[in-house]
Amino acid sequence: MKKFAVILNGCGHLDGSEIHESVMTLLAIDRNECSYTVFAPDAPQYHVMNHLTRQPMEGSRNMMVEAARIARGDIHEISEYNPADFDALVLPGGFGVAKNLFTYAFDGANASVLDSVRNAVVATHNAGKAIGALCISPVLVAKILGDITVTVGSDPNTIADVESMGASHVNTQIAEVISDKKNKIFTTPCYMLPASIADIADSAENLIETILEYI
Repeated sequence: MKKFAVILNGCGHLDGSEIHESVMTLLAIDRNECSYTVFAPDAPQYHVMNHLTRQPMEGSRNMMVEAARIARGDIHEISEYNPADFDALVLPGGFGVAKNLFTYAFDGANASVLDSVRNAVVATHNAGKAIGALCISPVLVAKILGDITVTVGSDPNTIADVESMGASHVNTQIAEVISDKKNKIFTTPCYMLPASIADIADSAENLIETILEYI
């Protein structure tokens, strides 16, 4: 049985992990008869968003505590992650990736990356393990690793940022997966393109099945 690690960062697409992408990723792993372990940073989110009004709210929330809602409480602090224990690492998307895991939402291509996330991605890459990224998360992986090939769909501004980070980009349609076989990096655009929840399910399934061809 192949083992996947999944990094989340909250619960909700405006300030944490995108719920559809997170759940469909976990479902795809399970349906392919693999296991998963969920990790998150034990740290505050950048801010809290009201997902009804789409406006910031008062208060503070913890990435790990909120992500535990998706993981049904079975979650681990990201510092516990060891790539030797897993066959692949997967990062679902959501605006929280660009606010909490690195500062892309505010600083663009000059974004800084949360140390624990950088360490997890670099250690996985150095161990020769596969990395999967959905939605905006390929930008995070590109920022950390540089000379890789990814997709974020077809948005020209995001593509320009990815390329300024030293990565190559391939335009894709919904549910397509780009495989950087040399670096074992696998990416799919999800909600970076107009998509339905069924499209997200297909994207996650295609991503996990593609990863399994190379691990």
